[in-house]
Amino acid sequence: MIPYANVAQLRSGLDNGEFSAEELAYFYLSRIDAATDLNCFITVDQEGVIAAAKNADKAIAKKSVGPLTGIPIAHKDLFCTEGLLTSCASHMLNNFVAPYDATVVDRLRKAGAITLGKTNMDEFAMGSSNETSFYGAVKNPWDRTCVPGGSSGGSAAAIAAGLAAACTGSDTGGSIRQPASFCGVTGLKPTYGRVSRYGMIAFASSLDQGGPLARTASDAGTLLNAIEGYDPNDSTSAIADATDFRSASQPLKIGIPAQYWNDLSASLTKVLDEARLTLESLGHRFVPVDLPHTNASTAAYYVIAGAEASTNLSRYDGVRYGHRAASAESLENLYQVSRSEGFGSEVKRRILTGTYALSVGYYEAYYLKAQQIRRLIRQDFLDAFLQADVILTPVAPSTAFKRDELMEDPIMMYQQDIYTTPASLAGLPALSLPCGFSDRMPVGMQLIGPHFGEASLLKLGRQYQDETDWHALHPVYDDD
Repeated sequence: MIPYANVAQLRSGLDNGEFSAEELAYFYLSRIDAATDLNCFITVDQEGVIAAAKNADKAIAKKSVGPLTGIPIAHKDLFCTEGLLTSCASHMLNNFVAPYDATVVDRLRKAGAITLGKTNMDEFAMGSSNETSFYGAVKNPWDRTCVPGGSSGGSAAAIAAGLAAACTGSDTGGSIRQPASFCGVTGLKPTYGRVSRYGMIAFASSLDQGGPLARTASDAGTLLNAIEGYDPNDSTSAIADATDFRSASQPLKIGIPAQYWNDLSASLTKVLDEARLTLESLGHRFVPVDLPHTNASTAAYYVIAGAEASTNLSRYDGVRYGHRAASAESLENLYQVSRSEGFGSEVKRRILTGTYALSVGYYEAYYLKAQQIRRLIRQDFLDAFLQADVILTPVAPSTAFKRDELMEDPIMMYQQDIYTTPASLAGLPALSLPCGFSDRMPVGMQLIGPHFGEASLLKLGRQYQDETDWHALHPVYDDD
């Protein structure tokens, strides 16, 4: 079997009888077992995988199949999975077994996908390096001394290493796109509201959005089709047409905002310029666009996200939810000790800064001001899309950096999100595509579309990947 096959290739192999779903399941389980040093998984559901694979084989024998029947995938460990640990990579939820499936999990299961397990992540999705997990850091398969990006680093690394055909992730300020770029895979942050957040443990409710990571834009579209759609269980769920990404891409006007390129290194600029030339050769035209409030996006994002996190995480107090301290002198002390023991340092930092921004006397100066900036950023994009169909930018200011390099410098760590937070604040869809290498590490480009413009992004991504093979490259191991 091909360790780095995409979903479409696996679908063909299953349908043609080249291998069974059960054989495929055992194959991926053995690869996961052999790659524990990468630390991509928190939980692996071996019994459930084999049982689901046997059912998939029965469906395939009856020719009752969909695009994902028998395909092994994994879920980021913030999607609730009935009967399986859902920890959010935190000591606080170290023993939480969800009594129900998140909508994303339920829809993929009904589509026939097989859940291998739950992938590692930054604790409560707060991080840009996948180093804040209670279960330890994830390593980048391209270079084990480097980070895979965060917070969906376990999902991105699992695909890059051939441990899963595709994965779910979540993106609050770049947590699908940045790890996709760092690991050389494809990642899509859908429009806010396109994918239900029901059963997805909250970080920042006005920003969180679930989405797919996969090898190709076509695979990402296949997963999106399975998970998108209105959900009455989510009050922010949008009613929108299904994403038709399979038709041909028409010539587009692609916007280039100068604000995203001013401080980019020469090596990254060269890679992205080559990607632009490829897109030009396919008939697309580039136009300049202006996004003047880009530089304020990171500060606004961390104020808003921190404020929402402080509210969302207040429920984890050792009484209602989460880890409870073994001994306490009073109820107040129980809250204090339970939260001190249950949360890691980055989560505590964001709760404290968020609470500060919401406190009396600072609300207007910080939180309200950040929301006003958010409105300006959204308007910048709306104006830009009057001139361009999609916008092309870098995903991150660098390739994957070394583990421990930025852990003691939160501000520099937060700057990793400088190119991804604007689309998040505006609620826009954005796609990260592999487009080359710099210093032997993958580089991704970001395509940003208007609200509910995923089809244009995915069609453009498919067209680009038909012309290039960056998405097909993978780390090479002795046993491959």
